[in-house]
Amino acid sequence: MSSPFNEVKYKQLLEGLEISEVQLCELKADNGELRIDAEYYQKEYLNEDTCLSRIGVAKLSSYAFVTDGQHGYYESDPNSNIYMLAARNCKDYFANTIDALPLAKWVDDNNKRSSLQNEDIILSTRGSVGCCAIVYEEVLPANINQDVARIKLNDNNTFIPEFLITYLNCKYGQNWMLRNQTGMVQQGLSLDKVRSIPLPLLSIIFQQKIEHIVKAAHSNLSKSKSLYSEAEEYLLSELGIKGWQPNNNPVNIKHLKESFLASGRFDAEYYQSKYDEIETAVTKYKHGYDIIGNLFAQNTDVCDYQEDAYNYIEIGDINISDGTASFNLVLKEDLPDNAKRVLHTNDLLISKVRPYRGAVAIIDFDDERLIGSGAFTVLHERSSYKKEVLQILLRTQIYKDWLLKWNVGSSYPVIKDEDILNLPIPKIPNQVQTEITTFVQKSISLRNEAKQLLEDAKLMVESEIEKR
Repeated sequence: MSSPFNEVKYKQLLEGLEISEVQLCELKADNGELRIDAEYYQKEYLNEDTCLSRIGVAKLSSYAFVTDGQHGYYESDPNSNIYMLAARNCKDYFANTIDALPLAKWVDDNNKRSSLQNEDIILSTRGSVGCCAIVYEEVLPANINQDVARIKLNDNNTFIPEFLITYLNCKYGQNWMLRNQTGMVQQGLSLDKVRSIPLPLLSIIFQQKIEHIVKAAHSNLSKSKSLYSEAEEYLLSELGIKGWQPNNNPVNIKHLKESFLASGRFDAEYYQSKYDEIETAVTKYKHGYDIIGNLFAQNTDVCDYQEDAYNYIEIGDINISDGTASFNLVLKEDLPDNAKRVLHTNDLLISKVRPYRGAVAIIDFDDERLIGSGAFTVLHERSSYKKEVLQILLRTQIYKDWLLKWNVGSSYPVIKDEDILNLPIPKIPNQVQTEITTFVQKSISLRNEAKQLLEDAKLMVESEIEKR
């Protein structure tokens, strides 16, 4: 016995679902791989295929040399000026050397195929697949590890490096790489797939416009970093500790009652002589000192989870090169247990995890659904002490070293809220703080202009592809 199927219920069942109809004869077999998984044929991807086919495309391998980096063992050398760039150094459009290991020269000499040159493109192929950046002189000399692909354009004047990096960062490049990554536990993009990335055949005149915008953004970022460095140097000069080098004396004598019993710490690392030197420099400052907890209030607001999704900031969302924060929209049910702190504009986030990295950021945007990891100590101003000055102070090498005094754990050092709140800081005169803050605000303005330029460049590429 059969009954008529209710059409309304059928439509309700399909609501929110996406269906793409693809003929068997149209299934693509790229590099010997026949894809029949539904995710590969999402409507967005198929529409992008159509847009690219209208203007014509060429495989990346026809116009570039593509290789990966060093496999297996390699030697680090603290005295080397050659850096080994990893996936984390491929973010934010321009290659950087943040946390990059100094590489022994013999390793670079033996791996010239992956030794980077000016205007190369580097692309992460494992983990955070698709992060890509252009290489400029400030990061050279450098090489790459096995999780990064090097893309070197041929001298054929068909594609300009700044256009290529913009295309790879726009939705067409990113979606293609997202679509073509494979793997169960860890996603990856094979070198063959990288070589087969389709490039739109757009005019050199248009590419030159993109090149001009990208170089203008890079110039603004360079000026921004220079202004920040000036602010930091001014602050350190004011404190009389510019160019400070730690005392590496391995012996430091302490009295049991005054030290070990008072602190409860019996590990030798806690009593390194360099920590005493830093504390002396701060507490002997000519205008005096105070502790952070007396000058800043701690944000302890806890999320009530009434929204369906939140803009979440975790430790990895802090850019330690410029002190900026970003966020990701995460469904409530997918939030980690530690996602609990409600964040507000002008809050200062200080990472309690691996404090030596200097993950300290100011929230300079507004969002009612913004929450952060409990691994941050979150502060806001309650005195004349400027958050920008505290941010610079905590990101100096001196304070990053000092915070390690209170860490517990070896491979994953962590400090506590009270360690930050009880940290001594110099009482900088208001006039000096104002001058430092002016430097920082100009730096932020240039950085934001650069980000907007790069967003404009990506939109221009997308629009040029779609208008055909």
